[in-house]
Amino acid sequence: MIRAVAFVLALLAGTAAAQELDGSVRPVARGTPDALAPLIRPVARGSQDAGPVMRPAARPAPRPDLAHDARTRAINRAEQGLFAFSPYALAKSMRPVRRTAAIEAAAEERRLARLRGQVCGDVAIQGQSIGRVDGAGACGIDQAVRVRSVAGITLTPQATMDCRTAAALKRWVERGAIPAVGGEGGGMAGLRVVSHYACRNRNNAASGRLSEHAKGRAIDIAGIRLRSGREITVLTDWGSARDGGRLRQMWRAACGPFGTVLGPEANRFHRDHFHFDTARYRNGPYCR
Repeated sequence: MIRAVAFVLALLAGTAAAQELDGSVRPVARGTPDALAPLIRPVARGSQDAGPVMRPAARPAPRPDLAHDARTRAINRAEQGLFAFSPYALAKSMRPVRRTAAIEAAAEERRLARLRGQVCGDVAIQGQSIGRVDGAGACGIDQAVRVRSVAGITLTPQATMDCRTAAALKRWVERGAIPAVGGEGGGMAGLRVVSHYACRNRNNAASGRLSEHAKGRAIDIAGIRLRSGREITVLTDWGSARDGGRLRQMWRAACGPFGTVLGPEANRFHRDHFHFDTARYRNGPYCR
């Protein structure tokens, strides 16, 4: 019995040694014939039996010039702290074609013309300085200007006033009149002025207090001209459904830049125009 067991052990040891010598050691699945054993052994990496190696292709194509830290020196970066460029970014930005010399010369001439035509130290107020305007009694203006446009809006006819009133008119046009008109009729183009400097009493009365017009501090506006040629008038459009809201918005916007704001609902003397002046009151603007 002992001899039989020793014989079996020796046989098994000899078989294992023989397999180690010829390099044929491989696992065999349970119940699998020895003939199929070569088909189920694992294949070593890099062996010829493994077939072609599939590797992913880089997407997008490599851009060494846009790699991390490739263009982040001070000479290349637009701001401090910029550390990398996206690989999807354009290497060069699109640039517009340079304007011709004729276009630049025309633009420079317009700029100089505006500078020559500015009054009150504001290029948005275009006109002419006319100095002292004398009048009877207390009438007159110390440093008068004749304004032809404010913020690009033409005054017809040109209006004589002081710079304080011109500046208030510009603020009203920019913040009140232009936004109220919006894109209606192509936008606002001009103002129809019915009164500016005039040596007279309030409401053209034969007696009473002197009007602010007599001091160059007032302007009366009867119509808003649009680029289409149509005019919005205070007389006909104050109560209209189409433009009444715009006129009321303009009237409200004037209360602040001007000290006195009168419209069609103030009295019968103003039913066809706005009266704006720069008088100052202790209790703030007077708006009716």
